[in-house]
Amino acid sequence: MLLMNLQRLSASSLGGRSLCRRLTTQPNTQHPESLKRQQRQTQTQHESPPYKGQSFDEVVELRKQYLTPNVTSYYKKPLLIHKGSGSQLFDQDKSYLDMFGGIVTVSVGHCHPKVNAALEEQLRTLWHTTNIYMHPKLHQYAEKLVAKMPGDLKNVYFVNSGSEANDLAMMIARLYTGNHDIISFRNAYHGASPYTMGLTAHSTWRYPLPGLNSGILHAMNPDPYTGIWGGKQCRDSPVQTTRSCDCQEGQCKATDMYYDQLEQLFKYSLPRGKVAGMFAESIQGVGGTVQYTKGYIKRAAELVRANGGLFISDEVQSGFGRTGEHYWGFEAHDIVPDIVTMAKGIGNGFPMGAVVTSRKVAEVLCQALHFNTFGGNPLACAVGMAVLDVIDEEELQKNSLDVGTYMLKGLERLRDKHDVIGDVRGKGLMIGVELVADKETRQHLSAPHFVDIWEMCKDMGVLFGRGGLNANVLRIKPPMCVNRTDADYALAVIDYCCDQYMKKQKRGSRR
Repeated sequence: MLLMNLQRLSASSLGGRSLCRRLTTQPNTQHPESLKRQQRQTQTQHESPPYKGQSFDEVVELRKQYLTPNVTSYYKKPLLIHKGSGSQLFDQDKSYLDMFGGIVTVSVGHCHPKVNAALEEQLRTLWHTTNIYMHPKLHQYAEKLVAKMPGDLKNVYFVNSGSEANDLAMMIARLYTGNHDIISFRNAYHGASPYTMGLTAHSTWRYPLPGLNSGILHAMNPDPYTGIWGGKQCRDSPVQTTRSCDCQEGQCKATDMYYDQLEQLFKYSLPRGKVAGMFAESIQGVGGTVQYTKGYIKRAAELVRANGGLFISDEVQSGFGRTGEHYWGFEAHDIVPDIVTMAKGIGNGFPMGAVVTSRKVAEVLCQALHFNTFGGNPLACAVGMAVLDVIDEEELQKNSLDVGTYMLKGLERLRDKHDVIGDVRGKGLMIGVELVADKETRQHLSAPHFVDIWEMCKDMGVLFGRGGLNANVLRIKPPMCVNRTDADYALAVIDYCCDQYMKKQKRGSRR
């Protein structure tokens, strides 16, 4: 019934003009009535406040004059966001359903009252001391955070971002093992600092700097959808790719072949038996919510350790219950890493990150002085504790599994309906929708065509991220407080916008 309602267009409300044309040119377009009703349902608990700041044009001029020109914004007409509440964001004119969570950062909802209260209470008593003195929040939070970790991952070092966390993890792995070489995947993203840029294997995120790849090798990415091998039996997801494969239940032949390629890397490109470590996101984030073939990560971790290295799980995007089935993404791979890095959702938007490892590994930092001025400051620790409490009290991991699986199944139906949707993947509320020009060849949808759909979604009040090497993947990673009503509206908008895009393409082909 939901999908049928999307086709009911009111000729009088459209004024005789093409809705598709209006959607792509006017940010405040009038919606079909059925979508209007659904949008109102997503906004019932969120009051839209008046905007009293500088005008859009004034902000644009200030941005041009004072920010470096590489700082770019989403959308042809950028949003001027001034308030957030739960799953909603507000610009000067309207509200939006946020299905990207500030790039997978807002974990428990915009301006959550309990997190706000914890921060407000702390800022009235103590903002900052650094670790030259002890303050109680640092120690309380450390105990609370490592209680969520398995095995002997019981020592934590606090930093301010995911890039800092991965920087430190690289240094620890090299110090601990005495080896230099580190492996990451093609298509991986682990940060954009000068150190982590070498780990990141996207040409779009890399500057032509000397020494960037010093001691870093990129392994073939075991991607069941666009990789050399893989298919409909190869992914740990509620939704499988439609690509055919001859894997049997409980055996993934694609994993065997990708693992063989990893062994070749050890055989030909590394000193025998000497590697410092390997980095892996549990699910690739910036790369387009890419999941690996079944069993690959566990075998890779074993190979790394057999050659003297540490296995590092990057949980910057997949941690804190987002994948639904587990609190940490690496748990789905049946491993306990040697080092875990985390950020983003750890602070619900507050700048913080962490590196968690064992006491034995952590002791290598005692070889010299190492210090982070703001890491583990009282404000960040107060926020971090409140975030952990909210995730537990509001059962947001369970909600991620429930709403995320519901949405994945809905997206699967849309994939089967629309030729422009090539693949749907992910777990919990870490979801990717890959848009294609050709389903058979899996040729990616080019940027102008992707933007046509993406802008339409924004104009209808839903914000999605954009990812993948070819920037053709809708990244759906909302605050974990979203509900099925939110999911229904997001699905309805994707369905409607894809339908309008395909109609537009057919009209163009007839001309």
